[in-house]
Amino acid sequence: MKIFAKEQIYQGDILTTQRQNISPTDLMERAGTQIFNWLHMRMQGAQVPIHVFCGIGNNGGDGLVIARHLITHGYNVNTFVVNCSDKRSKDFLKNYERIKNVTKDWPTLLSSKEDFPEIHRDDIIVDAVFGIGLNRESDDWVKALFKHFRASMAFTLSVDMPSGLYADKVPEDENGVVWANHTLSFASPKLVFFLPDTAKYTLQWEVIDIGLDKEFLHTTETEAELVGKYEVLPMYQPREKFAHKGTYGHSLIIGGSYGKMGSVVLASRAALVSGAGLVTSYIPKCGYNVLQTALPEAMVITNDDENVISIIDFDIEPTVIGIGIGLGTAKKAINAFETFLKTNKTPLVIDADGINILSTKKALIKLLPKNSVLTPHPKELERLIGSWKDDFEKLKKAKSFVMKYKIVLVIKGANTIVVYQNKLYINSTGNPGLATAGSGDVLTGIITGLVSQGYEPIVASIFGVYLHGRAADIGLEDFGYQSLIASHIIDYLGEAYIDLFKQPEQPPQEQNESEEQKDTDEEMYI
Repeated sequence: MKIFAKEQIYQGDILTTQRQNISPTDLMERAGTQIFNWLHMRMQGAQVPIHVFCGIGNNGGDGLVIARHLITHGYNVNTFVVNCSDKRSKDFLKNYERIKNVTKDWPTLLSSKEDFPEIHRDDIIVDAVFGIGLNRESDDWVKALFKHFRASMAFTLSVDMPSGLYADKVPEDENGVVWANHTLSFASPKLVFFLPDTAKYTLQWEVIDIGLDKEFLHTTETEAELVGKYEVLPMYQPREKFAHKGTYGHSLIIGGSYGKMGSVVLASRAALVSGAGLVTSYIPKCGYNVLQTALPEAMVITNDDENVISIIDFDIEPTVIGIGIGLGTAKKAINAFETFLKTNKTPLVIDADGINILSTKKALIKLLPKNSVLTPHPKELERLIGSWKDDFEKLKKAKSFVMKYKIVLVIKGANTIVVYQNKLYINSTGNPGLATAGSGDVLTGIITGLVSQGYEPIVASIFGVYLHGRAADIGLEDFGYQSLIASHIIDYLGEAYIDLFKQPEQPPQEQNESEEQKDTDEEMYI
């Protein structure tokens, strides 16, 4: 799913009005009506007090449309205009006149703290104060209003995005932003819904189709994309009938040190379960019995050192190499890694201590083969690209780093982001159960195994991150957040593959109707 930037949404609105021969007011009516429909379908006329707070721009105009439809359908509505400026948009004023025609209770003007209405916990707040065009901090009394929303603990529904939240930067004051329970976003989700600094302002989000021009939606290239099932399904490469283990490549996993052999076991097993034809683990001698016992499907090569990798020398020709997991940062390991990079031409997936070594010796990054994949967690990323003041600066630095070194960067997090060239691919799968030791080693193995099978590094990264998160989501049903461990992710990887081809289940009502048609004689109802 494309994630449109603020400027692109403006362009889409203009193109839609031109190509569909409608006015901006008509488009606003369409947007507000869609949100009313969403509310109406869920409330079914329930007389819960609904407080609609409207700004004086186009977002406020959307709010007035919502309030008008709620009023005409008999809901218990209180409408407020947050008078934060002397300027009103034309479409706001048009809808202000329209709502006056359907009720004697005109919208209440709010200009200070003294005007704030009483809001109870069981009420509903519709937040339509500010939209994506916000470019400055809110006035103190408006911040106080947003704090009033939050203190009430009422369910808060934001229109397009939580008021006070910018589309392209992090707010300086969290009290100046509405903390929404749910946000209905027009046309596409917003990038800020997925960043650690800003995702907290909406617990859930949903995209509302307001009928923007189809050609614009299909042809406009975006900087960011949200990756879900239907985005990765075309990436899947089916297996051929006459294929053999050599068809799907040879993954070499290099890493491990005394006390850290589990990471290599996890990565090697993940590479196999993701579909690599062959996997060899290159480890220090202390891990030989561990690997041969824990993973009989993998081959093992050891170097001469007992406890650490001191030299990387092998006589096989791997398709791809995953390196860095459990490697450690002992001087011997650093020297071995550096010597290896100077001669290596094989595609690389680098994690953990491999990234930490690159961070201390940045000249080595230039030795990486083009499109090498790096998979840092936040602290490793900071060592690699430097510190940042907020998530937008982090992404800017990450894109600059990727463009400079021609690599693929997998920024691990709640919404893992794959950065390639000037594009962001935001993953939609995964859960807090992934916050467990070894889950990153599993991801390294999955991506390595996919590259081994012939997936391009960028595709392997996007697809691998998705499968990793989806396996964790499936495993969550059996283990919950606290008890999910890295091995479980591998155990459920096969189900994550199968899930790609599962059709959505029918809603209960449709299932009932289907059964009634099939079993009318027995009057069977489910």
